[in-house]
Amino acid sequence: MKDQFSLAHLTALACPPPTLTYIAARAGFDFVSIRPICMGLKNEPDYNLASNKKMLRQTKTALRETGIQVLDIELAKIVDGMDPKQYEPAFEVGAELGARHVLCSVWTDDLVFATDRFIQLCELAKTYQLSIELEFVPVASIATLAQAVTMLTAAAQDNAGLMIDSHHFHRSKENVNDLKKIPANWFHMFHLCDASKEIPASREQMIQIMREERLYIGEGGIPIKEILREIPKIPYSLEIPHLQRTKELGFEEYARRCLQSAKEYISLNLDDVNIY
Repeated sequence: MKDQFSLAHLTALACPPPTLTYIAARAGFDFVSIRPICMGLKNEPDYNLASNKKMLRQTKTALRETGIQVLDIELAKIVDGMDPKQYEPAFEVGAELGARHVLCSVWTDDLVFATDRFIQLCELAKTYQLSIELEFVPVASIATLAQAVTMLTAAAQDNAGLMIDSHHFHRSKENVNDLKKIPANWFHMFHLCDASKEIPASREQMIQIMREERLYIGEGGIPIKEILREIPKIPYSLEIPHLQRTKELGFEEYARRCLQSAKEYISLNLDDVNIY
């Protein structure tokens, strides 16, 4: 199976989904990963396709004209008091666009509540033929690989998966060998990026790098080769936001260089791997 790549929305978040799709096609991607669920962060654009019917039609047109597919939508956050049904309009849109997965992360310390809501999200997603991909984030409540594995094991849902982001894996100081213990069928997609080897001491600096200063593949110090050798061959979603570079290069050229760095790195480092 050939390597497949998705352009993650955070890499070019200023671009609405139709624009992102055309950029992904021209840059050589196979998929797009879009964010129709706004996280409510300062200055973040809102691409609520469930309510913006014009943009939804434009996105469908872009997908049809380019042949690009939607890999996943994001982000179904589990926070205190949340109701999984609030994400159903986005799930419906995701299914309408042909998405396969929904990213999920946990931001409440009540893990009994979080596990219950995760199960409900999976049940809801199943009606739309979507999987829920649990992502551990070093600044969230589910912050480590072990915590994510514990929740997935407790939830025991057949449409749940583990979504690893190479940035988060490194920042959480994970051991690559622990990936050998993960069931292969938990892996459906992977967030690929690079970053400096040095781990920021402050939460604020980590968030800034996470959202604004990730690096081309092979440019930083994350042990990407070692990580990818321990997981099946799955689509790589390139989540590599870098505000200064996109400002200098423009979104399309920057996306093209992100993809080029990933392909070159994998060709040089992983062609000899017997991926299962």
